[in-house]
Amino acid sequence: MTRRAWMALAAVLLGSSVLVRAADENLRIVPIVSKDDVVVSFEGADTYTEEVRAAISSGLRTTFTYEVELRMLVPTWVDRTIASSVVSVSDQYDNLTRRHTLSRMIDGRVEQASVTEDEAVVKQWLTSFSRLPLAPTSKLDQSRDYYVRVRARVRPRGTSLLGWTSAISAQAKFTFVP
Repeated sequence: MTRRAWMALAAVLLGSSVLVRAADENLRIVPIVSKDDVVVSFEGADTYTEEVRAAISSGLRTTFTYEVELRMLVPTWVDRTIASSVVSVSDQYDNLTRRHTLSRMIDGRVEQASVTEDEAVVKQWLTSFSRLPLAPTSKLDQSRDYYVRVRARVRPRGTSLLGWTSAISAQAKFTFVP
């Protein structure tokens, strides 16, 4: 390879590591292992950007989709997926009544719906989730390392979660000790 190609490759790798680091700082994940279940709470600190707000204000249906996976670390092999869930949160703003119609779906089932005029409530609904049940602890092996990975994306396209990308990913590790 030429020197120019090596420099371009290094720049791409450096840029992607900056994106991953920024995503980890902006998507906070808290896995909680109780006696019977593994649950996860997560929050996108700065994911409600001005672009997202503008898309909502224009009346476009805006959807945040979170793909949540519980995975077991497997040395020298592909990590095993123990459980996964997809959480979709939508906001449809009506410019005439100035109301937000919010809905939260988990794995394709509507779990909750609400109508509000308060933008702070909308921001909370779109960017955070508390105590999502992932798996029973009976599926976990003792003294093994696990992690919860959350991938977040927003629609409509053209809106951004962190100012430069429409999808971010982060993970939090833990060890299961019964």
